[in-house]
Parts: sequence; structure tokens; C-alpha cells
Amino acid sequence: MKLISWNVNGIRSALGKGLPEFMTSEHPEILCLQETKAREEQVALPLEFGGYRSYWNSADKPGYSGVVVFTRDEPLSVRRGMGIDHHDKEGRVLTLEYPDFHLVNVYTPNAQDELRRLPYRMEWDEAFRLYLGGLAKTGKPVIFCGDLNVAHQEIDIARPKDNRKSAGFSDEERAGFGMLLESGFHDTFRHFYPDKKDAYSWWSMRGGARARNVGWRIDYFGVSPNGIGGVKSAEILPHITGSDHCPVTLTLG
Repeated sequence: MKLISWNVNGIRSALGKGLPEFMTSEHPEILCLQETKAREEQVALPLEFGGYRSYWNSADKPGYSGVVVFTRDEPLSVRRGMGIDHHDKEGRVLTLEYPDFHLVNVYTPNAQDELRRLPYRMEWDEAFRLYLGGLAKTGKPVIFCGDLNVAHQEIDIARPKDNRKSAGFSDEERAGFGMLLESGFHDTFRHFYPDKKDAYSWWSMRGGARARNVGWRIDYFGVSPNGIGGVKSAEILPHITGSDHCPVTLTLG
């Protein structure tokens, strides 16, 4: 079973930049997209999406944030948000329950320039960690995926010294993600590739960063302890363009 996560930086734009062809070539059972920047009724899906059910969570603000899950199998239940009004208005969390696991598609808030939104970001991190912990208490494995907007370790960013106080690599954000892992979740890519360098999922659109692979690994699949045994592989697909992020994948046995 193949799951794919991708921040597409606007789904309407991505549909014209290879997303349908990507669906045909990869044929995932589940596709999670972040930063859709659109409501469901604003998007005309091509034939390549005909075999999928779609579940959307869009922001109150037009053209902002948003997540969607395309799935071949109908979930048992769908939940939009975390049940916290001031977090949920931005359309950042979408949870689908399947017979064998909970799947959470997430687009974590950016701390922004000069870390001006860092206090809110840290509040969000705690709320999201507690939300995942609540799902884990059901006893069913939990898989989360998406743009977590943080490079966890120095190995996850091309220029750690230059970005020490940048959004996405501040000490606070890194510690917040560390607490999520310490609560029991596995970073699946690092599970398989603990020492792999130069493996990134996002590149600035300035200065030819992608061509020079000056990137950040900020897109993840995380799995609870009772689910990691069923994970066969976790990969990054940097050759797939169409966004400033690339897709990341998870294959279940």
C-alpha cells in the first residue's frame, strides 16, 4: 500500500504542472496534499482522479493553506481539524480513520520572518502533539504526514549554521518536533536512512537553490510505535517538480 504526501503550493497550479501525470505513474492508494489554496468547488479535477474519493479541509481565508486527501478506499470516518476553533480555521488538519490505522494529513503553520509567529507555532505544536497522542490511545496505529515546516536536525538542512534562527530551524521549533518523536512517533525516513545526507524535500525558489540542492527536509511521514513494523519503505522523490516541495512516500506491507 503506497501513501504519498506533497505540499503542492496551490492545487490548481499543480494540476497544470504534472500532478495528473504523477498520479498515473505512481498510482498511490492514498495521496495527501497540503497548501491547496482552494476550496473543493473551485477545483476541476481531471480524469486521472476518477478512481479516488476526495476529502477536503479548507481555510476560512480564501486562497490560503488547506489540505486534501484522495483515497481509493472509503474511510470509516473523517474529521476536519483538531476540535480547537482558533487552530481549525486555517484548514490545516484532516484525519481519516481506516480499519487498520488513523491517517492525519497536516500543514503546520510557518513561524514566518523574524519568527514573528513563533509563539503561535509553539502553541500549535503542543496541540498537535496532544491530538496525535489522543488518537494513539485508541490502540490503532497512527500515521501522520505533511509539511511540518521544521528541519529537525542539522543533517536535514543544507546550511544549518546560516539558518539557526530562521523559521523552520529555530531551537524552539526543532525542540517541538523532538518532543513529538519522544512521545513515541517514528520519523520514517530516518528510520530507514539514519545518516543519509543531502536528502531534502523543499528548496527556496531563489538563487537556483533546487538545482544546487540547497534544501531542507521539512516534509515527513511519522508513525506510532505499534505501526512502524508494518512500514516497508519511506522515500523522498526530489526528481518530481511542479512545486517548491517534492513528494514523500510511505509503503506499508
